[in-house]
Amino acid sequence: MPPTPKFVLAVDEGTTSARAAIYNEQGVRLALEAIPFSAQYPHPGWVEQDATAIWKAQLAAIHAAIQRADINPNHIAACGITNQRETTVLWDRRTGQPISPAIVWQCRRTADFCAELARSAAAGTIERRTGLVIDAYFSASKIRWILDHVPDARAKANDGEILFGTIDTWLIWNLTRGSANQSSTHVTDPTNASRTLLMNLATGEWDDELLAIFDIPRAILPTIAASSTPIGAISPDLFGAPIPISGIAGDQQAALAGQACFRAGLSKNTYGTGCFALTHTGLLEPHSRHRLLATRAASLNDTPQFALEGSVFIGGAVIQWLRDEMGFIGTAADSEVLATSVPDSAGVHVVPAFVGLGAPHWDPSARGVISGLTRSTNRAHIARAALESIAFQSRDLIDAMEADSGEPILELRVDGGAAVNDFLMQFQADILGKPVVRPADVETTALGAAYLAGIAEGIWSGAEEVESFWRVERRFEPQMHASQRESLIDGWRTAISRARSERTPL
Repeated sequence: MPPTPKFVLAVDEGTTSARAAIYNEQGVRLALEAIPFSAQYPHPGWVEQDATAIWKAQLAAIHAAIQRADINPNHIAACGITNQRETTVLWDRRTGQPISPAIVWQCRRTADFCAELARSAAAGTIERRTGLVIDAYFSASKIRWILDHVPDARAKANDGEILFGTIDTWLIWNLTRGSANQSSTHVTDPTNASRTLLMNLATGEWDDELLAIFDIPRAILPTIAASSTPIGAISPDLFGAPIPISGIAGDQQAALAGQACFRAGLSKNTYGTGCFALTHTGLLEPHSRHRLLATRAASLNDTPQFALEGSVFIGGAVIQWLRDEMGFIGTAADSEVLATSVPDSAGVHVVPAFVGLGAPHWDPSARGVISGLTRSTNRAHIARAALESIAFQSRDLIDAMEADSGEPILELRVDGGAAVNDFLMQFQADILGKPVVRPADVETTALGAAYLAGIAEGIWSGAEEVESFWRVERRFEPQMHASQRESLIDGWRTAISRARSERTPL
């Protein structure tokens, strides 16, 4: 009698959709389902979402993936969770209901508070202990804002009646909560905790001094568990089987694992709503001199692993802007057709600083700019410039990484939704002057979550086995002459200077 097949479920909750994927024992994806959900923008620079809508979308995506894969839920041996990071949810411990909209990682409502904090005596302590810069991007100021603006929230939080979580924690709480299991699991992992401004990067623990600086009670915080370890089970009420949850990682660290970057020196760039370049630094806790971030990488055991990260706030989201706000395209795929209908951008640059600029600029007051317009500019030129902006911003990150490490990045592994755009990937290789390598499975965020869970449950033996699954789909070699590259980069730097806020030095 053949052995019972084993499958791994990956829960991949992003900024614009809730996704679920099913993998077999060879790491091959059998199904992927995505359920979109919306964000709200109640004020300029504010971004929020309905946490209950996120949960419902994720639940529907898991059901759809199991159905499409046509498998028995009892044969799902592990579940890995990956998520949009920094997005902040606070909910009532008793009812499980959010006490406010979730504040999304892109939201800038706490920018003034963060700017004031960055000028205070506490700034050095925060940055040394967390490896981060003080910015509204991270969770701590979002938590504080909710506690200060929702009636009675702070008093209830002090009494332990309110819980905090990033989206991984929120989903696990709901997945483990059912009529037969009212004791929900309140947990996160070091990759997500390291993005809150509340975790000591070196120890991997919540830091009392950081909690005091942000005035956040310890009682609301989840337990920090390893990224690859059994932490609970999905309630059988939901899918008919108690599926073990054994992996957790923030989306970018999950993508690093999905790209089989488990060793120091390996790098990837994810082209999602934002762009996120990470270089694995192994046991070495990095200290950036060029305004990049030190963060935890997902570890397969209790030994801490680290990475250096650069974050671009608006990457693939600029394609959504072309479609939804500008009406230039009907689908995201149309952006490539429109961009390649002209030979170049005719001197047009788009700087999509819709919510400020991320690394290495960290300018929350910057705003979007379209420069170089002439009477002959058409929508194809603007669309091409918008796509090029993704590559230019990523080039800024790679330059900073190389300056920090003193070592060149020999090739860049890429993934994410916009990585399927051949024009963008070729332009990225050209503007970097380095090969860009696209894997056979660009959904590496979900794949990384599956790897972490599957290794914890013994489906795969470890990093070496999952590294053997990685396959190249296409390699983009740089074709642009160096003089043209430098000219284009000079134009980009001029455009960036026009987007920067007046009070931030160039």
